[in-house]
Amino acid sequence: MEGIKVGDIVGRISYGCDIFFKVVELTVSKDGRKNARLKGLDKRLCATAPVEDLRKFQPAEVAAFWHSFMTRNHEHMKRIFKRRELDRQRLVRGNDEVSRLGTFDVPGSVLHIDGDGDYLDLCLTTYRQLGIPAFGYHIDEEKQPGVITELLQKHRPDILVLTGHDGIEKNTSNFADLNNYHHSRFFVEAVKKARLYEKSRDDLVIFAGACQSHYEAILEAGANFASSPHRVLIHTFDPVFVVEKIAYTSIYDYISLKEIIAGTITGFPGIGGIETRGKYRLGLPKSPY
Repeated sequence: MEGIKVGDIVGRISYGCDIFFKVVELTVSKDGRKNARLKGLDKRLCATAPVEDLRKFQPAEVAAFWHSFMTRNHEHMKRIFKRRELDRQRLVRGNDEVSRLGTFDVPGSVLHIDGDGDYLDLCLTTYRQLGIPAFGYHIDEEKQPGVITELLQKHRPDILVLTGHDGIEKNTSNFADLNNYHHSRFFVEAVKKARLYEKSRDDLVIFAGACQSHYEAILEAGANFASSPHRVLIHTFDPVFVVEKIAYTSIYDYISLKEIIAGTITGFPGIGGIETRGKYRLGLPKSPY
């Protein structure tokens, strides 16, 4: 496996090196073929590829990738803060007493369980930047159903996120069979366990899924939002941007499906859901201390 090692950032030559992957494991098959297990840097995708199909990206290429990644994220967050300010102005417009006393935010809280520690760290940092109280746990997808009830009881969140890696088995054409997905069945099972804890989709809002996940099965299990309607790849931050809209939409309002999904990076091909109430509460007055 000379030339490619664990930790390298690579692209698949047969796919035109369209996605930046990190090599997480190197193996040798029974026939002596050298393979690499890969995870996307900004896509919630896991894949396996022969080492000879990989090209190692140069440091300058990786740096340019991360610059583009962070620039796009920064622009997205600027739009979020601008939208929030307009929403706040509408809430207090024409009420001089409310303006005089001052208000404070009580956004919905989040429990985020992620099968990838790197993705989780990125999401938790973004939650902090967005002012969303969040608890995060790195737990492999197949283990998530076994811990979900305990963590829900511990944190009692308003919003639950279950994600990590996923993908469709190679050469399959039956997208309806849950067994043809790497991890969708674990997301489905975890959502079902969460709904045994809290049946109401307004009291506990759930986002579940990753790249190419079985969208219909996850929604049927009880999720409010899921990936991936068109079995496309989704962005690392798509769950975060869905959560932000839920956390900062008033409890009196239903969230516009068009607005919440258009606010993600992947959009409608990657994310879908059902009508859901927001989790935001406006506080009054703001303490001087």
